Amino acid sequence: MQPVRKKDSRYTYADYYSWDDNERWELIEGVQYAMPPAPTWKHQLISSNIHGQIWQYLRGKNCSVFSSPIDVRLNADTDDNNVVQPDIIVVCDKSKLEDSRAYVGAPDMVVEVLSPSTEKHDRLTKFKLYLNAGVREYWIVDPESKMVQVNILNSGKYTISAYDETDSIPVHVLDGCVVDLAEVFETEE
Repeated sequence: MQPVRKKDSRYTYADYYSWDDNERWELIEGVQYAMPPAPTWKHQLISSNIHGQIWQYLRGKNCSVFSSPIDVRLNADTDDNNVVQPDIIVVCDKSKLEDSRAYVGAPDMVVEVLSPSTEKHDRLTKFKLYLNAGVREYWIVDPESKMVQVNILNSGKYTISAYDETDSIPVHVLDGCVVDLAEVFETEE
């Protein structure tokens, strides 16, 4: 993803909110990033499979799971210049859904499913962004290698674990929730 720079200044959520609804953007440290075209069906199926397992677990519980597109305003209380659209978020503090267009603050969990055009952005830029924002659990899902990197926030740093398609992953922010990767990567190619 290539940034689009504003001359001599940075964008804020107020700018972001005024942009054309027919285009998708992310805003990181005030820099505008154009979202790529719609992801592949394989990306979407993997994302749906993760979302479905978490949604099933959360039925009747206090937390919720959302799929993209949903705006997440990571630093609305300060500069308000970080707005992202993760593939999946899990939120347990529903009071942060005060804005009808966005979740305000750090979600409890974020999942990004890699695409060739977003891999570097998700692994580096968003990794640092989510860490600094206090996202407690960040999954990076690689459809090609059928691997998941799980990052758990611990004392201001991420503890990193890797899982493959034969594993089941405990969702650390949801006690008792487990995601079966055999079902996640079942894409009927």
